Amino acid sequence: MAIILVRAASPGLSDGAVGHHQVHGSLQGSSQLLKTRVPPRRWMLCSLRYACLGLQPGEEVGRTSAVYSSLAVNPAGEAVVSSEQKVYDVVLKQAALLKRQLRTPPVLDVRPQQLDMPRSGLKEAYARCGEICQEYAKTFYLGTMLMTEERRRAIWAIYVWCRRTDELVDGPNANYITPTALDRWEKRLEDLFAGRPYDMLDAALSDTISRFPIDIQPFRDMIEGMRSDLRKARYKNFDELYMYCYYVAGTVGLMSVPVMGIAPESKATTESVYSAALALGIANQLTNILRDVGEE
Repeated sequence: MAIILVRAASPGLSDGAVGHHQVHGSLQGSSQLLKTRVPPRRWMLCSLRYACLGLQPGEEVGRTSAVYSSLAVNPAGEAVVSSEQKVYDVVLKQAALLKRQLRTPPVLDVRPQQLDMPRSGLKEAYARCGEICQEYAKTFYLGTMLMTEERRRAIWAIYVWCRRTDELVDGPNANYITPTALDRWEKRLEDLFAGRPYDMLDAALSDTISRFPIDIQPFRDMIEGMRSDLRKARYKNFDELYMYCYYVAGTVGLMSVPVMGIAPESKATTESVYSAALALGIANQLTNILRDVGEE
């Protein structure tokens, strides 16, 4: 049984809500302390956080950001980080990248001529992504009809990449897929993000990442989820299952936030928006698992 050693949140958060995590345990018995007015303080990231957020020592974290440090000790007495904490570290990094890229546009600027594809060809690529989405995800496709054209096409491109990735281990050729094949798919992903797409569907996603501040990490993590499918089909505890749900579904939420955007008038922090998207993806995956219990 893991023993929680540290769980600290930055000040400035309300009593009942702390972003992705909820206050439990001893804090519930200290509600009066939480209500006591204390002088405002500016919190700094501990050294373990600099690498995951890409910040320099001394760079401050916004006071409204829910920043957590959660360590545990396993039966052998070794300090470990929970799957929930690992995933939340990704959320913090994605939020930091989004805010940074919104301030400074990305250097990568993949345009149709750079993809060695005429504009009409790129339009055809997006149209094909839309057709695939309409065929295999009818309700989701209807939802995209409520978006602007640019956002709708971008979501189609992301959906198609995710579907192609999933079919590597869950499609008609799944029995022939090896870890090496997934390594090649990841290399293809890196080329796609570098503006070197392999086909028209890749080209649609290459163009999408040039228009929105999308990071490669959630895409890589989804491929890692496919590797998990090759290695195991049973999970011994919820911590392992949570990580799997992040890999195969929570990542989709993180991919989508830069496209969906955050309303300028919104008072929500970037971190809380990413956390909500992550929670929705994980909840959907857990629902899918529960739905299939009876069949399997």
